[in-house]
Amino acid sequence: MLRGDISRLSDAELLAVCLRTGTAGRNVTQLARALIDQFGTLRQVLRAPPTALMAVSGLGEAKVATLKATLGLAERVMAEELHDAPVFSSSLAVQRFLRLKLGTLTREVFACLLLDTRHRLLRFEILFHGTIDSASVHPRELIRSCLDTNAAAVILAHNHPSGVAEPSLADIALTERLQPLLREVGVRLLDHLVIGRGQEVSMASRGLIVG
Repeated sequence: MLRGDISRLSDAELLAVCLRTGTAGRNVTQLARALIDQFGTLRQVLRAPPTALMAVSGLGEAKVATLKATLGLAERVMAEELHDAPVFSSSLAVQRFLRLKLGTLTREVFACLLLDTRHRLLRFEILFHGTIDSASVHPRELIRSCLDTNAAAVILAHNHPSGVAEPSLADIALTERLQPLLREVGVRLLDHLVIGRGQEVSMASRGLIVG
């Protein structure tokens, strides 16, 4: 890894580096593999609640804190990538960032990326929790966030805990409702991304956002 060969390490081996030590009768790599098997994926290990992680034999507060710090560092690095360059010059970075933020949540949330005139990230914000439809998303909260940050453009995003990223009719209706309201305050809606399990769908690429 120190020679720059990180890509050659498996998920379990990378996780083992973070964990540092194993337990009696189980080395650190075996512990890492057991965690991935139990929680399903590396991302789900890092996203698991601390109480669930500490219930695993061999994981104490220090190891769990290290895992959570690793996730926090990854999120901050990705956010810096979006701060440093226009988001549309790196759509994959946007998708990776949103996948990390929303992809493993068990509740549906509605979020936005607030952008400046050069489409660089000003702030990421989760605005609402719960089923996303035109009744549960209050436009005034989104408009307030845009005005507070002096945003020139916005990308909307929400997750589908079912794992299927296909936009629903309610998702489409909500987007059609919000776009003219944002336009009234001088904010351009660039996209609305639906985040599933390992997949993302862009409404703009589907032709569902015009202008």
